Amino acid sequence: MLGLLLARQGVDVVVLEKHSDFLRDFRGDTVHPSTLNLLDELGLGEALAARPGRKVDALRATFDDGSVRVADFSRLPGAHPYVLFLPQWDFLDLLAEEAAKLPTFRLVRSAEVVDVIRGHGGRVAGVRVDDGREVRARFTVGCDGRGSVVRSVLGLRPKEFGAPMDVLWFRVSRRPDDPVGLDMRVGAGGLMLCIDRDDYFQCAYVIAKGGYDEIKTAGLGAFRDRITARAPHLKDRVGEVASWDDVRLLTVRLDRLRQWSVPGALLIGDAAHAMSPIGGVGINLAVQDAVATARILGPGLAAGSCTDDDLHKVQRRRQFPTAVTQAAQRLAQRRVVDPLLHLTGPVDIPGPMRLLDRTPRLQRMAARAVGLGVRPEHL
Repeated sequence: MLGLLLARQGVDVVVLEKHSDFLRDFRGDTVHPSTLNLLDELGLGEALAARPGRKVDALRATFDDGSVRVADFSRLPGAHPYVLFLPQWDFLDLLAEEAAKLPTFRLVRSAEVVDVIRGHGGRVAGVRVDDGREVRARFTVGCDGRGSVVRSVLGLRPKEFGAPMDVLWFRVSRRPDDPVGLDMRVGAGGLMLCIDRDDYFQCAYVIAKGGYDEIKTAGLGAFRDRITARAPHLKDRVGEVASWDDVRLLTVRLDRLRQWSVPGALLIGDAAHAMSPIGGVGINLAVQDAVATARILGPGLAAGSCTDDDLHKVQRRRQFPTAVTQAAQRLAQRRVVDPLLHLTGPVDIPGPMRLLDRTPRLQRMAARAVGLGVRPEHL
């Protein structure tokens, strides 16, 4: 996204992608109205609509004693009163294809960054990739995720807020009469989410932090039993999880850098602030960071007048919405997720969620907080 926005302003951009393509599963698929609005502003709304995705205008949660609606997106303002569940590779391919039309944009695949290049006075002057090539640049932006190599070699250490859970990702087939959109199941020991991808479900099984080894020791059969306890309608196909190779562990982190930049380099997205999966906000916060970065730095980069001091403006713009969103995630982790992970008996609908289910106005407020977020960016 940042590369596309800068190239549209005439800035020479090189994007380094570690892999040969974007076709990797178990990545963020939740595209919120705030991001959909930005794509409209970019003129990419129709192209995105042509990609395979599921529109969901409400979020529901199923407990042992029934289901409740917790967010109603249908009355959000704007052209997109819904959340779009779209494989992340389709989203990234769209951006890459659009950027490739611009003469100042270049995408280099299979280029894993392993170090930064230092220039005069230690200022970052580019990066070095795993085959020894050097890519020199006036400014380097690290968008390489929660395990950021750029952040590590710069010696920047984020403040850790902790997370009580990890997530196991897997897939099972979906049938026409199965739930549509996002199916969230809550029970003793945690929760499971099934994301509708048309002919299969992408499933996220939330476990206690560090509990994966214990689950593996108990055996694959016991894990399948856990799945069917959460989602009985999957009982006749849970055998599709045939080995532990079909399961991917996401180690959840929630952290934020105190300093997002050094002379010559800036960090944004998960590299600057790893988000909890709660609310599915990660990709959307990263897009917001990219838009703010392009708006703040783009004109100066195009004119050759951008300075290291300008990098600090990005953090000043994006730190507040990031901190507020992370505070909400920390509260949800502490008050909702952590207690669920330690319950052993039936889990009935909590009183606050019953109130939420009976109060449409509260559902709309929840949808606005999740779907539009704090101080959404515009081009």
